[in-house]
Formats: sequence, structure tokens, C-alpha cells
Amino acid sequence: MSRTVTIEPVTRIEGHARITLQLGDQGEVQDARFHLTQFRGFEKFCEGRPYREMPALTARTCGICPVSHVLASNKACDYLLSVTIPPTAEKLRRIINLAQITQSHALSFFHLSSPDLLLGWDSDPVSRNIFGVMRQDPALAKDGIRLRQIGQTIIETLGGKKIHPTWVVPGGVSEALTPEKREAMLKMLPEGLEIAKRTYAFFKTLVPKFKDEASNFGTQDTMFLSLVSPEGNLEHYDGFLRIKDARGHIVEDMVPTWEYERLVGEAVEDFSYMKFPYYKPIGYPQGIYRVGPLARLNNADSCGTPYADVALAEFHMLQESGPIASSFHYHYARLVEIIYAIEMMERLLKDPDILDHRVRARARSNRDEGIGVSEAPRGTLMHHYKIDDDGLITWVNLIIATGHNNLAMNAAIRQVADAYVDGNNLQEGMLNRVEAVIRCYDPCLSCASHAFGEMPLVIELKDAKGQVVDRLSRG
Repeated sequence: MSRTVTIEPVTRIEGHARITLQLGDQGEVQDARFHLTQFRGFEKFCEGRPYREMPALTARTCGICPVSHVLASNKACDYLLSVTIPPTAEKLRRIINLAQITQSHALSFFHLSSPDLLLGWDSDPVSRNIFGVMRQDPALAKDGIRLRQIGQTIIETLGGKKIHPTWVVPGGVSEALTPEKREAMLKMLPEGLEIAKRTYAFFKTLVPKFKDEASNFGTQDTMFLSLVSPEGNLEHYDGFLRIKDARGHIVEDMVPTWEYERLVGEAVEDFSYMKFPYYKPIGYPQGIYRVGPLARLNNADSCGTPYADVALAEFHMLQESGPIASSFHYHYARLVEIIYAIEMMERLLKDPDILDHRVRARARSNRDEGIGVSEAPRGTLMHHYKIDDDGLITWVNLIIATGHNNLAMNAAIRQVADAYVDGNNLQEGMLNRVEAVIRCYDPCLSCASHAFGEMPLVIELKDAKGQVVDRLSRG
């Protein structure tokens, strides 16, 4: 008899979601879906607001990666102003973005995913969490907490607070860096780099133990989308769009970010509040691609910092040829990017111009449409605004990093379910592997909850025992 297995909530991710596995008569997996169950609708909330409010408004989309939204939003506002921000302001924005990547990647690796890697997929779920890691390996847990603290402290030092800083403004930043703050941040970075290198070395010893997972965790053929610098190197703040296919061929390169609509189409399905972006020239759903640290390292020719470049070379040795296909290696890529972020922050802070007081360009709106694109920890983040003659928002579209990965995440849970789930003998560890492949992508679902076109809406009426007695659907 066919039946549906529901995993709800999906644990150790940011936001609310469930996974459903449709099993056939013989217990085989027939379908697997990842459902985003929360709806927020920020694009609509923002209509009618002055465009200068957008950085503060859209940052409230998320408490985990508000800096990413602040940056993409302010870049869209820079475009509306039609200004080039001062070079020092750009360097300061890069630093706060790299601090955000450091703290977010540390949260993902140490707090959310290391319990599976250290304690095992089949370990007791009661202890399979950061507290279990503290008991098993106190030094590793302490490193994770400290590394995240360093990232958060740099955000607070620059932005005035750890969450929802308002220091980045249209045209630049609101306040120049002082020598005292620069020295305070530089003092923390050597310790951060040692932790990052130590964790990376530790994780390399773990990778051979997870060959099976690396073979089954989201290895489907996809393209990879990310920003790259004009030289083709790793880029998180600006640059151009690059897309590689599953064989490593560059299919789009040095595409200006304001041309993103030529590349990215958006579809909706009735089982999720998350959009399904796709590569438009191929169509939906064949135009599947991935973003985030795995895509960025697959697309970059080089990192441009000493230790990260060594790690990047080792990353490419995980596979004989072509882009690294397994989504399990998002963890590896995340650790390489932490090393890069700390090295690059130190380089930028030691730049002779970093204390320059010219940090903001001022202007009125000079365009009626603005596009801002940057790399959030989880991938490419796109903000697109239209305004009227009074500077009020008339239209907003946000394409969130997690949304870009939606097609890939759905394909990945199907692959993992096919590999590990036996419907006739369900074990908790099997279902944990299905959740774990989602954790590889480190989804931020609070950010990714959006509707496009007709809103898919399902209302269920349940009785006191939780049984569904009526159901309405739309979309």
C-alpha cells in the first residue's frame, strides 16, 4: 500500500520546512519534495515606501544574514542614485560582507552540520546537536563559537550592532573607520585564521569517511552560477555573473549583473512558498543550477589569497575532473571560504586608504530602476527595485540565494531517499540523511519565502486530534 512519510520540521536549518516522501506499494520511493511552509511577502510590504528605506526594510527579512540584504539593497539604491561609491566605502562594505560570511559559515558548519559528521547519522537525535558536540569534542565546539564570535564582532565594530546594522547606506557607508577600530579588528584575525586552518585540516581527515555520502548527496548534473571578479577570481561583493555547466564549460561569462533577467527565469509550484529560479535559455525545469560556496569555488579561477588558494587546489582534487559535483562538499567549500574571508579582511584593513574619510557619495535618484547583486553566504542575492518620480517603490523582486538552489535541493532529497530510505524498514538514521542533504545547502528559509505570480495557498482545517477535516487550495 502506498503511503507518505513526512519529516516535519526539518531540523537544524534556518526557517520552517517539511519534506515529504511518497512511497509505493513495495516501499520504494516514488517522489520526494521539499516544502517551504512559511509565507511572508516582503516584496508587497515594500511597495509605496521611499527607496531609501529599502536597506533597513529588506534586512528585516532575516536575522541570520541581514548584512547580505543590506549590501544588495544599498547596491540597488546606488544604481538608482547613478553614483560610483568612494573606493574606501567599497572596501569597508567588502569587509563587513566577509565578516558576515565568516560568522554564517561557522554557524552552518559547527552548530548545524558538525553533529552529523562527528556523532554519526544514526546517533541518538537527543544528543545530535551542538551540545552533543561539546561533550564529544569540546575544543572543536569552542573553536566554532569563537570563530562565529569574531565574525559577529567585526560586524558590530563596523556596523554598530551585530544584527540589522544600518551603517551601510545608499552611496557608501555612514561613518569612516577609525584607527582604534581597525586595530581592534586586526588583533582578532590571526586567531580566526588559526581556527579556520585547524578546522579545515581536521575536516580533510573526515572526508574519506564519507565517500558513500559524497556519492549520493546531490550529485546530479547542474550548472553553477556565481559572481566572479573581472579576472575570473572568487568574488563576493561585485563583479560579473558566470555560469558553468556540469562538465566545466563556461556557458555565460562576464555578464553584467543588471542583465540577470536574461539568464534567470522564475517558476512556482503549488507545494512550496519558495520560487524555483532556472537558467532561462534552457527552460524550466531543465535549467537547474546551484549557487553558494560550492558554485563559487567551481567557477573561480583563483581565490587570490595564499592559504585559500592552496585549499582551492585541494578542493579541486576531490574529483578527477570537472566541477565538484557532490553537494556534500558544500561543507568543504564553506571552510575554504572562511580562510579566504579572514585573509582578505586582513588585507583590506591594512590597505593605506582604509581610513580615508571620503566614504559616501550623495545624490538624488537619477534612475527609475535599480539592481543590486552580491554574494550572500548561501549564494547569489539579487535585489531589483522600480520607483516613481517621488522616489517611492512601485515594484520589488528579490531572488534569494536559497531560492536559486530550490530545484537542486528537491533533486538532492530524491537522490538521497532513493539511496538510503527503505519504506519497509524505516530507520531514523535514514530520514536524518534526507535532512542532512538539505543542511549541506545551509538554506535560509526566512529569506527565501516569496511568491511570484499567483500565490499558491493551502488552508487545512484540523480537528482537536490533528486530523485534516477540510482543505482549500489555490495556485
